[in-house]
Amino acid sequence: MTRLPTQRRHSVPVRIGNVVVGGGAPVGVQSMTNTDTADVEVTVAQTVALARAGSELVRVTVDRAEAAAAVPRIRERLDRQGIDVPLVGDFHFIGHRLLRDHPACAEALAKYRINPGNVGRGERRDARFAAMIETALHFDRPVRIGVNWGSLDPELLARLMDDNAARDEPLEADQVMHEALVVSALESAARAEEIGLGRDRIVLSCKVSDVQSLIAVYAQLAERCDYALHLGLTEAGMGSKGIVASTAALAVLLQNGIGDTIRVSLTPEPDGDRTQEVVVAQEILQTMGLRSFTPLVAACPGCGRTTSTVFQELAARIQDHLRARMPQWRRLYPGVEAMTVAVMGCVVNGPGESKHADIGISLPGTGEEPAAPVFVDGEKTVTLRGPRIAEEFQAMVDAYVERRYGGPADSDDGPSAAEPAAPSTAAQ
Repeated sequence: MTRLPTQRRHSVPVRIGNVVVGGGAPVGVQSMTNTDTADVEVTVAQTVALARAGSELVRVTVDRAEAAAAVPRIRERLDRQGIDVPLVGDFHFIGHRLLRDHPACAEALAKYRINPGNVGRGERRDARFAAMIETALHFDRPVRIGVNWGSLDPELLARLMDDNAARDEPLEADQVMHEALVVSALESAARAEEIGLGRDRIVLSCKVSDVQSLIAVYAQLAERCDYALHLGLTEAGMGSKGIVASTAALAVLLQNGIGDTIRVSLTPEPDGDRTQEVVVAQEILQTMGLRSFTPLVAACPGCGRTTSTVFQELAARIQDHLRARMPQWRRLYPGVEAMTVAVMGCVVNGPGESKHADIGISLPGTGEEPAAPVFVDGEKTVTLRGPRIAEEFQAMVDAYVERRYGGPADSDDGPSAAEPAAPSTAAQ
């Protein structure tokens, strides 16, 4: 596959637990729980789900004493389950007090997120911010200084508005807002460095909910510093709106080499799966050619030639199967995440797309012969027929993974892939 080279912006590497962000490391995927952190069992369960889905950092809300007291127990339970994902504490308003009063929480967290817009005002702001940075120094923890336009420091914004009004050619209001976000992040980072926090312990973010504003703000931020940057469109929304908006914003920045970690802030449907935000973040990075997480399934959109739903059902089945197998395959078969699979619906593009994939099947369209040729590494190997095409092709995919990517035959995890079933009818 031909991919456009992306020149990554240089940033200072930051170690967060067992993860490194910035400094040329792969762009990381973050997520955040939406549970009550004080509810240890529920928070552990969601954190495990997010980590297993592929989240490399998981942020939890630490908003009160009960939540802070729960964090060490959450960390302990995760460790017992073999889940070593770093936990990030999200602090607002009273973070300085929670970190001071709950040192076990401060130690259990791998990073602290500080919002300079709601630490406090005037001298109280300076003292509280300093206290949080000093805690980070004591426990040798990195900090994300996360500015958000919904909670921007009003004193800073008023100062910049006054300065702008005095200009011969004043800027537009949204330009002043962009500048305020950038200045808030950079001034806070400079203050953290004055207190003693190294540049290799600082991550910055400036989140907004408008796509064009996010692109403009991060372009300025990237030009004016070399801190590691976390990207995210805040309050992106629900469903397709949230996915499209986040993808539009993050793709532009990533293609310009900006961003060291990302989060897709989706509003889940009622009782929806929180892990969707992890999957979308991974798919953004993978479809851009920046990372590989799970084999990609190419499937045609369907047209008048594909009145049958067989190819849609098979594509969904294969995609779900690949994701379900990846936790095991990732351990046994290095490189399998870059595999491509095609499930096509008719003869127009089916054989060609199947040849381009590592393994692909071209199902019959309306009026076509009821036969499904399978292509492996660009060559047709068999033609499947009959009612068990789905099961037979899935078994062939499993066997292809085992054969191409290798793996220990005596793994404690049991058989790594199913053997292919004999096709009901095959023609070379």
